[in-house]
Amino acid sequence: MGHGGRVSGSVDLNADVAESFGRWSLGDDAALVPLLTSANVAAGFHAGDPATIRRACALAVAHGVGIGAQVAYRDLAGFGRRFLDVAPDDLAADVVYQIGAVEALARAEGGRVGHVKAHGALYHAAEERPGHAAALVAAVSAVDPSLVVVAFPGGRLAEEARRAGLRVVAEGFADRRYDEAGRLVDRRRPGAVVTDPAEAADQALALVRSGAVGTLCVHGDSPGAAAIARAVRERLLGSGVRLHPLAGP
Repeated sequence: MGHGGRVSGSVDLNADVAESFGRWSLGDDAALVPLLTSANVAAGFHAGDPATIRRACALAVAHGVGIGAQVAYRDLAGFGRRFLDVAPDDLAADVVYQIGAVEALARAEGGRVGHVKAHGALYHAAEERPGHAAALVAAVSAVDPSLVVVAFPGGRLAEEARRAGLRVVAEGFADRRYDEAGRLVDRRRPGAVVTDPAEAADQALALVRSGAVGTLCVHGDSPGAAAIARAVRERLLGSGVRLHPLAGP
């Protein structure tokens, strides 16, 4: 950390995009993507149809934003936020399939997938269930071992991925509250989601100062996601933090 409240170092700013499906619209990708350095593109299992995914990839390419595959349980109705007891081999195949879908649509727009991030219940299950963490790692390793894995700091998935030789970037959340143990507050509890842009910006800067994270997330489905991302971006840049994509555009 530098003097006068300025912070040395750099961080990625990511958000979840392509979460609409057919005629059902969620989030404002056109407003959000230009504010990011990396975009987690829904892969069709929790949200996103091929046209929506392709449009999100095109936006990312146009703005020099890195593209990631956001993989999830096969759960459109539950938006991927319900745990599914999937056999590890089946889960690994599902993840390979989803990475491949986003990669093909990204390539059609002149881009490529550079990172992988689990969504919703799968993100949390990878910290609690060894078989699901191993399935994620096996899938990424099989598709492209150069892909970056986004994971909760110091958790099971990060450990498994590093053991397999994958590059891991630890993630913090600007728009989610943490409990005293450093865990995310359950979304079902009141106040679990931070909706005030200034508060989110304060939390983002505190996470960067802690040195524990290399990427910060704003949820694309959060109320006012673009305003939150803009406030976070401006606070970080104003404090001397450099912003860069996880794996390059």
